[in-house]
Amino acid sequence: MRQLICLLFLVLGAGPLAAQEPRSSHCIAIADAAPGVNFIHRASWSAPLARFSVRIHYISHSSFLIRTHGGLNVVTDYTGYIGSSAMIPDVVTMNHAHESHWTPYPDPAIPHVLRGWGEEFGEGIDHHLVLGDLLVRNVSTDIRSPYGGVETQGNSIFIFEVAGLCIGHLGHLHQYPSEQQFAALGRVDVLMAPVDGGLTLPLRDMVRLVERLRSSVVIPMHWFSRSSLESFLGRVSDEFAIRRENGPAIELGLRDLPLRPTVIVLEPAGLADDAG
Repeated sequence: MRQLICLLFLVLGAGPLAAQEPRSSHCIAIADAAPGVNFIHRASWSAPLARFSVRIHYISHSSFLIRTHGGLNVVTDYTGYIGSSAMIPDVVTMNHAHESHWTPYPDPAIPHVLRGWGEEFGEGIDHHLVLGDLLVRNVSTDIRSPYGGVETQGNSIFIFEVAGLCIGHLGHLHQYPSEQQFAALGRVDVLMAPVDGGLTLPLRDMVRLVERLRSSVVIPMHWFSRSSLESFLGRVSDEFAIRRENGPAIELGLRDLPLRPTVIVLEPAGLADDAG
């Protein structure tokens, strides 16, 4: 199965960096994750990547850089800030719940700006972007409206399919997903999960969510204090191994995902062109 995934990645990942024809989601089609994550640390965010691997760099708050072997740069929950680097991302995703998760003025040089909400209030949006070795899609979720009540489909969980991996970013999640939403997510090998326990899902619901998805790797984000982070870690430590990094980045490969689900704590740091 792993060889088939790698072959599909080689065939489907080739081509120019313009948006391509739609292709099926392997994260939904393939129900089981391959065993095994090859962790490589302290490389520059722009350093070349091994084949069938991806780099994840925690920038700040809920913004991550996802860098592919093909050289694509994706920034999640983009606010306009990535650090001191002059890099222009190829793709940015944004969420609507708070201004700390989006910007009304994204750099016009960014080729693909994917908003997690529709043009009209409560309308929602559907993304399925194929770009080089990357597929980006979303699952719409409801949020608490600043006007009171609920904004239906006002946010999105974004899924990034690359190097055979299924990487999920929960954004500013306000609702526990429905059965239909879980089905639409499919397999999630790597999960970025907000663990503040208040502005997003209550901590008990977030723990229930990560235990249900049982991703091979969970990366906590949106932790405003060490106490909220430690509270989350304490609640999941029976089901998940805990791995603490002293840096912002890891490199992952499908063939090496840990046999026991693992929470990996990254320390946020902006991107710098002279990092090494």
